[in-house]
Amino acid sequence: MVATRRDGIQRRDALLDAALRCFTERGVLATGIEDIRKAAGASPSSVYHLFGGLAGIVEALLIRTFERLLAHLVARLGEADTAESAVRALVDGHLEWVVAHPDEARFMYQAMAVELAGDSRATVLAAKDGFKRPLHDQLARFDLPPWPPLTLEFVLLGPAHEACRRYFAGADVDLDWMRRHLPDLAWRSLD
Repeated sequence: MVATRRDGIQRRDALLDAALRCFTERGVLATGIEDIRKAAGASPSSVYHLFGGLAGIVEALLIRTFERLLAHLVARLGEADTAESAVRALVDGHLEWVVAHPDEARFMYQAMAVELAGDSRATVLAAKDGFKRPLHDQLARFDLPPWPPLTLEFVLLGPAHEACRRYFAGADVDLDWMRRHLPDLAWRSLD
């Protein structure tokens, strides 16, 4: 039973990895389920059994991506000992992850820019909110403005998100410059 479950997890991860490669090469909107199936060397039945279709693959890959990104941010915030170092760690941590994982980051920004079906959208957002709880717990350790978490996220990460979106859309954005300056700008925005 354990070997069967491990095989299923490995098959699922192999399909998600193949999907990421296809999305990177073709873009989210130009990739079909058959492209992913062929890239993974999987049977049509296994793809549909594991994900139900293309929307299920996008949903699962987004959830996996958010889990990885937010785990990285939580780890970076765990190193912070002041409000300023927490803000800087959050912004730099996001940009650091984007630079280190460009294919996942590009997919994340592309996929979130398209309209997900109602159930998929709700599932992805619920998973993302769950991954954010430890992040919010980390931020709660510090004396930051008493804004709702989403407002704080807009203020602190808004410029970083916009820079990343434009970078992946082909704009001439220097992410190294962003890493050097946006954490400071985010901190100063709280004054």
